Amino acid sequence: MTEIAVVETVASLRAAVAGWHAAGEKVALVPTMGALHSGHIALVKEGQKHARRTVVSIFVNPTQFAPHEDFKKYPRTFDTDRAMLEEAGTDAIFFPPVEAMYPPGYATRVLLLGPAAAGLEDRFRPTHFEGVATVCCKLFTQSRADYAVFGEKDYQQLKVVTRMADDLDLGIEIVPLATIREADGLAMSSRNRYLSIEERERAPVLHRAMQALATRIRNRDDLFRAVSEAQSEIVSAGFELDYLEARHAESLAPVTSLADGPIRLLLAARLGGTRLIDNIAV
Repeated sequence: MTEIAVVETVASLRAAVAGWHAAGEKVALVPTMGALHSGHIALVKEGQKHARRTVVSIFVNPTQFAPHEDFKKYPRTFDTDRAMLEEAGTDAIFFPPVEAMYPPGYATRVLLLGPAAAGLEDRFRPTHFEGVATVCCKLFTQSRADYAVFGEKDYQQLKVVTRMADDLDLGIEIVPLATIREADGLAMSSRNRYLSIEERERAPVLHRAMQALATRIRNRDDLFRAVSEAQSEIVSAGFELDYLEARHAESLAPVTSLADGPIRLLLAARLGGTRLIDNIAV
């Protein structure tokens, strides 16, 4: 197994990508914050279906964390991450320090509307998507990759980044990948490691409740009643519910019935000290 290249500067990243492009090879970027799991590796494998070369960025982006959130305690597991990426056949890791991404005097951010202002994650994390879009815009232009692969688990994020790349003519194709789940349905996430044993056993309730709700909507039950009863079920199971909503799958606008579709169910809930998000298609 060839040792993976680790680059820490934009110049080094661009030189590597330029060499691949000169050889006629396409490049896929997988943006991450590290603490990798098999869901991330699935993103790498998806990138390898589209491009001869894959680059994974590992950067815990401070601008997408609010002051009260877990930036400092976000897991940093670079050695383990590198071993996983080598095993997966990744060509390079882009591992920049904060000062390379946000040097002294940095003063530019991406202003967002559309799916970033849908009243979902943005209602609870009002500065989050601005930070995500800004760092993704930088990563896209820094890498000059042909593709960028994002999971559907962070569905609103996927729609925000796709809209931004199109609107700003960034010349990169956003490739979505269906949510990777544990055997019991829980969406894979780096934050799942924060769950206690008892909480981990309870967490799949969220996916089951959404599946049941999707079935009711497909069967043309009253949408508002079905959503309300699913919300009550989740709260009764011990979760603190931020939202469970039925939205248009592309615009994320509110819907009133199946006729307004395609519909996506989106959810965020807290279990103990861990915030879980998920979504499914109806």
